[in-house]
Amino acid sequence: MKQLLTLLFFVITLNLFAQNVRYEKQNIYKTKFDDAIPVLNVATFHMGETSDANSTDFDENDKKNQQEIKKLAKILAEFKPTIIVIEDLPKNDSIRQISYLEYLKNPKKKFVNPDEIELLAYEVGRLSGATKIYGIDFKEGYNYNINVINSVDTTTLDKYASLSDENDAKNPEKGIPFYDLFKLNNHPQYLESLINFNADLLLYNSSKNNSEGADEAGKFYHRNLVMFSNLNQIPIGKNDKIFILMGGTHTAFFMDFLKRSPKFKLENTFDYLK
Repeated sequence: MKQLLTLLFFVITLNLFAQNVRYEKQNIYKTKFDDAIPVLNVATFHMGETSDANSTDFDENDKKNQQEIKKLAKILAEFKPTIIVIEDLPKNDSIRQISYLEYLKNPKKKFVNPDEIELLAYEVGRLSGATKIYGIDFKEGYNYNINVINSVDTTTLDKYASLSDENDAKNPEKGIPFYDLFKLNNHPQYLESLINFNADLLLYNSSKNNSEGADEAGKFYHRNLVMFSNLNQIPIGKNDKIFILMGGTHTAFFMDFLKRSPKFKLENTFDYLK
C-alpha cells in the first residue's frame, strides 16, 4: 500500500511539473531515429601550416606541446569512436588511410610538418582502436572582407568589433595553457561567434536593394552544407561512433546540422572536456 501511494504521488508530481513547463519547452516531436549514430564533434585550431586568415601561434614540433596533445587525445578517446572524420578532401582518403594505418603500426612515426590531424585525430583513433578515417572537406572561395560602397548599415560591424574586443579581453587566447585554450575553442558561445565572423556579419554589409554580403556568406554556408553531405556518404554501421575534428567554424555549423539531424546523435563535448 505504501509503495502504491508513493507511486501515485510520483505520477501526480510528474503531471503537475509537466503542466508547469511552458509549451515551447515541452518535447512534442520525436527528432531522432532509434538507431541514431553518436557523433563527437570537436573544434580545434589549426596546428600546422594553414591557409586560414586567422591562425594560432603554436609550435607543433615542440615536445611539450605534443605531450599536451597526447593527454587531450586520451581524454577524447574515452568516447571510443570507430570512425575518424577530418577536415581533408575526400579525394585524399586512400592516401590518408595508408598514412593512418602506418601510424597505428608505429605511433612513434615522425611527420615532417604535423598538424592537428596527425597529432590529435590519429592519436584519438589509435587509442580508440578505430581503423577507418575519412575526409569530408569541400573547397569554395568567398570574400569575407568584401568592401561594399554605400552600405546601408554603417554601425553593426563596428559595434560587433567592439563587443568582440570586450569578449577577447575577458577570455584571452594568448598566454593560457593548451587545454584551457582547447576548451575555450569548443565553448558554444565561442563557436557561435565564429559563424558571425566568417559568415553572418556579411549579412549586415550591403548597398540599397542589393545583397553583396549575403551573396558571399551563402558561398560559405554552401561549403559547409556540402561537407555535411560528404559526412552522410561515409559507410556507417549500426554500432559505429564518429569522432569529427575540424576547424572551429566548421564545427559550429555542424553543431546545428547534427542537432537537427534524425540520423546522427550529437554528444556533449564537455562530457569529455571537463
